[in-house]
Amino acid sequence: MMDLDALLLHYFHSDDPDTLDETTLSAGIGRLAIDFGMERSPERRFALWVLLDSFAAAPPPAEAFDDPVQRDAANRYLDTLWKAERH
Repeated sequence: MMDLDALLLHYFHSDDPDTLDETTLSAGIGRLAIDFGMERSPERRFALWVLLDSFAAAPPPAEAFDDPVQRDAANRYLDTLWKAERH
């Protein structure tokens, strides 16, 4: 299980993204992207991708996931977000 506050503290040294300056945000996204690229656990990799997406820094599902099941889950996640934002 991954804890959002713990991930934010780990990558951004804050659990409140609204308080981050541009330098801290950019550095945290860079560290997060590196770990996403190196992560081998499908569940952890997906969680890191979702966090990257929350900062508009995630690669598209077709580039991010070789596994069709994960790619489909990522596409469904994006579709759900899109629908939620429209309402």
